[in-house]
Amino acid sequence: MFPHFSTLTLRAAMSTLWLMLLTTLSSAHEVYPSILNLRSSEGTMTLTFDLNLEAMMAGVNLDGLEDTGSDPNTNTYDALRAMEPAELGPKFIDFLPQLTDNITVLIDGQPAPLTFTARVIPDAGDITLPRQTTVILRTSLPPAATSAQIGWAQPYGTLILRQNTQTDEPFTATLRGGALSPAFLLAGGSAQSGLQAFASYVPIGFEHILPMGLDHILFVLGLFFFSIHLGPLIWQISAFTLAHTLTLALASLGLISAPSSIVEPLIAASICFVAIENLFSTRLHVWRPFIIFGFGLLHGLGFATMLSQIGLPEAQFVPALIGFNVGVELGQLAVIAMAFLALGAWFRHRPWYRARVSIPASLLIALIGGWWVIERTIL
Repeated sequence: MFPHFSTLTLRAAMSTLWLMLLTTLSSAHEVYPSILNLRSSEGTMTLTFDLNLEAMMAGVNLDGLEDTGSDPNTNTYDALRAMEPAELGPKFIDFLPQLTDNITVLIDGQPAPLTFTARVIPDAGDITLPRQTTVILRTSLPPAATSAQIGWAQPYGTLILRQNTQTDEPFTATLRGGALSPAFLLAGGSAQSGLQAFASYVPIGFEHILPMGLDHILFVLGLFFFSIHLGPLIWQISAFTLAHTLTLALASLGLISAPSSIVEPLIAASICFVAIENLFSTRLHVWRPFIIFGFGLLHGLGFATMLSQIGLPEAQFVPALIGFNVGVELGQLAVIAMAFLALGAWFRHRPWYRARVSIPASLLIALIGGWWVIERTIL
């Protein structure tokens, strides 16, 4: 018999883990931040948004959400997401006043009314992926206008703001939780410093792991459940980190690229592989870090795909890229820390840890990875 405390703690920890993994299996609708490109010329400011229109129309609260499938309004979202542009367009026109009411534009501290200009709704395509609709709005600028501020409603989630100017110092910002941007000069000259760009992209990288990076979370957990010893985990994490840092940097510089239709199924297969190997091996073979390195190259391309949706400020490209990568590493370490505190710290030296914790968890991770391979290649 196990001590009463240990049994109860194990049951609670494993129940939490199963719930997290089963939720991951049922999740199919990732959340991307919205992007706003600003341009000012001839007395007019043009605001070009790339956003998850269906989620906003459905009333999904995107603030801190990892997957639209976990929101109470997911059925409405799914119905809208499946519509082709001709069907969704009229519904967007009905929703437009609500959208503009939730966007804040201040010119020299004064509210500025917005006028709808155009929209571009892509075809429905793969309905398990978010569809980024382009919405273009405009506002008039007073002759002597010098500065602006931008914000929008908290339920609309994260907004990446980028100013497009002819100067070398455009303003960029990442807005969360309904925050209003600092005032920035309409003519440019309000660019972030290198340190500010670094700091603003650290949380973006972190969020791509926690809570948004479900596939990367499962891969890291697969590494965690391989062994109770710290050495094998350090070797694997080091190989994985080095590899995805390399491909993330090369892809962000435009030196390499690969279609997501290839990368995403292979990432799912990598999750499946490490989990299945956990079932049959208890020691670190010499070739496993090299395989993990190869999988890390794939995951780096996955990170780069997501980062390309957001973009990096040209003036502070390197600090922003480093900040994103640091955020990714912090997210991975947070996953390992939570797994260790929930399970490893209590049970990893128990003789039944592998049979009752590592193998069941690895089996479930393998099943989820296998399902994703099918989903991303066939469905």
